[in-house]
Amino acid sequence: MPDTASASKSSAPTGTSAPQGNEWAGHPKGSAAYGKILAGLAFAGVATFAQLYSTQAVLPIMATDLQVTAAEAALTISLATVGLAIAVIPWSFLADRIGRVNAMAWGISAATAFGLLVPLAPNFGMLLAFRLLEGMALGGIPAIAIAYLNEEVNRAHAAMAAGSYVAGTTLGGLAGRLVAGPVGDVWGWRTAALAVSLLATVAAVLFLILIPRAKGFTATKAAGLRGAFATLSGHLRNPRLVALYVQAFLMMGGFVAVYNYLGFRLSAEPFALPATLISFIFLAYLSGTVTSRWAGGLTARFGRRTVLLAGLVLMAAGLALTLTQVLALILAGLVIFTGGFFAAHSIGSGWTGIATTGRAQAASLYNLAYYLGSSIIGWSGGLLFQSLGWTALALVIVVLTFITAVAVVVVHPPRSAAARGLS
Repeated sequence: MPDTASASKSSAPTGTSAPQGNEWAGHPKGSAAYGKILAGLAFAGVATFAQLYSTQAVLPIMATDLQVTAAEAALTISLATVGLAIAVIPWSFLADRIGRVNAMAWGISAATAFGLLVPLAPNFGMLLAFRLLEGMALGGIPAIAIAYLNEEVNRAHAAMAAGSYVAGTTLGGLAGRLVAGPVGDVWGWRTAALAVSLLATVAAVLFLILIPRAKGFTATKAAGLRGAFATLSGHLRNPRLVALYVQAFLMMGGFVAVYNYLGFRLSAEPFALPATLISFIFLAYLSGTVTSRWAGGLTARFGRRTVLLAGLVLMAAGLALTLTQVLALILAGLVIFTGGFFAAHSIGSGWTGIATTGRAQAASLYNLAYYLGSSIIGWSGGLLFQSLGWTALALVIVVLTFITAVAVVVVHPPRSAAARGLS
């Protein structure tokens, strides 16, 4: 649905909310518009993350069918996330011109079209090309969604709303993998990719129907390259934002590496699990659905910094359990690891709202770092896994989690009780 209500307001700085004279406080929790925003963005999360990671549950099947290595098969994930990473900032500037909702609608529609082409790829090279284009189209969703939330939802409820959105993304990622695994086990990875694309198409249509017209957005004229670089460099000089970007890169890289290669570990001896059973490991995403909303609610009591650090501790503790040879403990560790990741991510992504101008770009830089981590660490982790095994990979990710925690502690000092949840 277009942001036509604000199309004439073109004099505000790039990425700002509505002028103060409008006294726009945002939709309060419990209002009809608030509910539609969360529902619409939840469906956007399903459409985005079901497609983005649609091949992850069938990587071992794909590697066998296409006669490629584990790391090469993982390129179907990494190139999609590279495409998203390089596109998020251009999408954010486009969203400043045409509106957050319009930009998200264009992106989700294009991504769905490319997703339907993936099962038709005649060879591995074309498959990677389609995945890259699909990821670039999906770049129009994550960062813009957070900027849209920060402009449309009352500030007192922004962290909780961001947590609800992240919960929707976990359901999307889970749905895509749970569809792809069993379908791929029976009919192959191409049919699995088609099934996920059809699921994403339905979710995209529901997003377009539900999402409300923006009220807190002010359309702007194109800033030009100089203005764009000024906005981005301003964010990169803000140490609090940079700490969030480092966190996003390291956390997401480790998270994707775990899910990319744990399936290979479980498909080999001594576990030798089939693809259908391996796809059930993604049920661990349900813990993220819970903790992302739980984390948003806890910020008012404990502050974002404390909740984020607690999420990182859970990640490290969960990874430690995956070092055992007991399947039940590995799965329990995955649940804890996943819950910790999404708790920390829901706080970090929503925290980019500390930017007073260029909010879409601040969120886009977070997503750029987030998906570059997914692409680089998620792929290179396969080289480590292939040469040194799961233990080495898990220990390296624990180290990355520790570095992330140090960055958070140094740059984000403890806040007073009055400032918690808003700073």
